Amino acid sequence: MDDKKQEESTGGCKEFIWNPRTRQFMGRTGTSWALILLFYLVFYGFLAGLFSLTMWVLLQTTNEFRPKYLDRVPSPGLMIRPQADTLDIKFKPTQNSTFQHYVTALNDFLLPYNERNQTARNLNCTPGRYHFQNDTDEVRNYPKTSCRFLRASLGECSGLVDTSYGYSSGTPCVILKMNRIISYYPNENAEPLRVNCTGKRHKINKDEWRDDTAKVGPLRYFPVNGTFDPMYFPYYGKKAHVNYTQPVVAVRFMNATRGEELSVECSIAGVKHDSDRDRFLGRVTFRVFIQ
Repeated sequence: MDDKKQEESTGGCKEFIWNPRTRQFMGRTGTSWALILLFYLVFYGFLAGLFSLTMWVLLQTTNEFRPKYLDRVPSPGLMIRPQADTLDIKFKPTQNSTFQHYVTALNDFLLPYNERNQTARNLNCTPGRYHFQNDTDEVRNYPKTSCRFLRASLGECSGLVDTSYGYSSGTPCVILKMNRIISYYPNENAEPLRVNCTGKRHKINKDEWRDDTAKVGPLRYFPVNGTFDPMYFPYYGKKAHVNYTQPVVAVRFMNATRGEELSVECSIAGVKHDSDRDRFLGRVTFRVFIQ
């Protein structure tokens, strides 16, 4: 009896998949399956066409070289090189292994600033004025030209003379760069942006604060006065400004206190950064520890 029921169940399943009497496949005739497939083909084809049309309309309202809105970031952020996982620079001058990774990172970062690369790709611009390259309604000024920034202008921190960037002598160099903001230029008078670094007041325990200004010691800036020249502004975007070279400022710690972790803040003069919500708005804080 059980075998007969099992045989009937198997036969019913086979008949559902293909019924030779009605010539139906899984309960539908060939015509029915064709109509369903045609419906879904038309339906999804319509959705794909509608999506493509909306994307095409959207792309007609955008500029491939310049974002539509530029007011989200009022001022550029500041970042340091070398940069590890954290903004801490810790090393022992007498042990090359403790600072060699910093030297390698600086060499890699400054490679595009070599004279051969800059001379081949960029212009020798006039310092002290903006390098505007605006488009007209009929002609797109593309690609944009860039001004040379030579590695040698970083002096003692260029790595050309002192290949350890001062780390082997306990007078390390740190390079500061601004984040790129399209169409940003600092002021109407083309005044250079000056970088200022100093010890930062920070909390060392629950009720005690410490100011590291005196322990940071004297600093040297390169180029002279630690400024970003206006000729490197404005920036027109990665696609339009193909060979753009970011200006950088190097600061060298000449006599920082050893054996203590020092908190240092570098900021761009004239940029307001009175809020801690974005601690990289025109400034950067890092720590230096020289054993």
